[in-house]
Amino acid sequence: MNIRRILPGFVGILFLAIVPVLPVPPFWITLLNNIGLASLVTIGLVLLTGVGGLTSFGQAAFCGFGAYTTAVLSTNYGVSPWLTLPLSLIVGAVIALPLGLITVRLSGHFLPLGTIAWGLALYYLFGKIDLLGRYDGISGIPPIKFAGYRFLSDGSIYYLIWFFVIVVAIGAGNLLDSRIGRAIRALRGGGQAAEAFGVNIVRAKLTVFIFAGVVAALSGWLYAHMQRSVNPTPFGLSMGIEYLLMAVVGGAGHVWGAIFGASIVLVLKDILQRFLPDIIGTTANFEMIVFGILLVLILQLSRDGLWPLALKLLPKRPPRPVPASSRKLAKRTLAPAGSPLLKVEKARKAFGGLVAVNDVSFEVKAGQIVGLIGPNGAGKSTTFNLITGIASLTSGSVFYEGQPLRGDSPRQIARHGIARTFQHAKILPDMSVLENVALGAHLRGSAGVFRSFFRLEREEEATLLAEAATQLERVGLGQYRDRPAGDLALGQIRILEIARALAADPAVLLLDEPAAGLRHGEKQELASLLRKLREEGVSVLLVEHDMGFVMGLVDHLVVLDFGTLIADGQPADVRRHPSVIAAYLGGVA
Repeated sequence: MNIRRILPGFVGILFLAIVPVLPVPPFWITLLNNIGLASLVTIGLVLLTGVGGLTSFGQAAFCGFGAYTTAVLSTNYGVSPWLTLPLSLIVGAVIALPLGLITVRLSGHFLPLGTIAWGLALYYLFGKIDLLGRYDGISGIPPIKFAGYRFLSDGSIYYLIWFFVIVVAIGAGNLLDSRIGRAIRALRGGGQAAEAFGVNIVRAKLTVFIFAGVVAALSGWLYAHMQRSVNPTPFGLSMGIEYLLMAVVGGAGHVWGAIFGASIVLVLKDILQRFLPDIIGTTANFEMIVFGILLVLILQLSRDGLWPLALKLLPKRPPRPVPASSRKLAKRTLAPAGSPLLKVEKARKAFGGLVAVNDVSFEVKAGQIVGLIGPNGAGKSTTFNLITGIASLTSGSVFYEGQPLRGDSPRQIARHGIARTFQHAKILPDMSVLENVALGAHLRGSAGVFRSFFRLEREEEATLLAEAATQLERVGLGQYRDRPAGDLALGQIRILEIARALAADPAVLLLDEPAAGLRHGEKQELASLLRKLREEGVSVLLVEHDMGFVMGLVDHLVVLDFGTLIADGQPADVRRHPSVIAAYLGGVA
């Protein structure tokens, strides 16, 4: 184990452990308790907003569900606080599920507006229900007991709060460092590429939404038994905004940045509340103005938050080696060479009055490289999207091994063994090259949220990463394995996309302009790789504008012009076809 990797965390935990035994003012302990409670909510927001790209202003309401659940059960029905803990978390999850189903389908400015709407609605709901004490709330909540010890004081509950904070932070880090975590992180890239490799986008969004709701409910449970009373005030929109501010200030893409951001905001808030009235001569709530200015400055100077700046002061972590794996991923059984594999039959795609693909039919046989060529705007990429389910057919059909694919989602089509690259490369620039490729192997793993959170899927994860490393070596990018994918040149990104597609163990590989941006030598290496894949039984459907590259490689050519099939046959015959010559050179020439 690398000491430099664990030293900052060890020092932080040691500091938290010794603070209560130091001669510090009691207020410091209270402040640290509040930081811990806020950190739990902010960790959920880091996964939801910073990693998953779903902005939420309503997380304070989930704290309310956790707090009110334990308050009602423990005061009205005498249920032990420890028994109310799982019930509070379940209530948070149950409420998050329908809200998430509605919210995750929103995009753009409708997403934050939607969270504001239900955040406000839930706040006012808390204040209108008699069972919850309306706006007066519930008091007399019993303290948490453990082995006869009552957590009555701030100093006693301090360790319990920070125990949960550390467990949740480590678990969230484990979750992000997993197959499920890659799927969640892929959401920031729009999700199209991730879905093409089998990621269920709606499920991934719901996962982070429910996770954020559950950890917020945990914070509310702790809050209720620390304060011994609850009312709607801490669960309103203003606190939701404050939690989001903590995530942005700390670093919305970093789990430990959540604790850092919560600390900065709450300490600064306390300082401003103490000294700002004396400076400006009024007790008005001017600290929110300061927070607004602070947020603008951070977004201007460090859009990733302050935690990445703090990390630069720590020793740089060395790249992690690819973990050793004792097993290999199962390989797909490929169809016999020459057998029918992929068939497009009278495929048509119309966008209003514009027909992008006009009743196109062609076939790709097993172990064959087929070129799909045509001038710009001929409908080649749209045809790819129809095959892979990204775009829906207006009419016609696509068959794989005789089975219709019409109506299947991209992830269902990916399960058949159809993998692709994109005309405009869709990589995740902040993820490493290795992790980008490992995303392609998503369907070859099965570990879920629970196993990932508690790091019980390490063998499977090691196998997926080993497969990704193998594919990188195969395409000649092994030396760039640990670099951010956004640092690669365009030609290297094209090859990276091919490695990601190969990690899916495809039967059919759809390559959309893979040679764009490559030098002559790199094109020759790519051609050699594609020939090797053909020898292994993998079929390739290739879109490319470099005719020299295509003619010396493909077994069969399909030519489109303005969405219409104008030629289909052997390369030597197609290149002499009058319609092909006219499409590329013009009728007069």
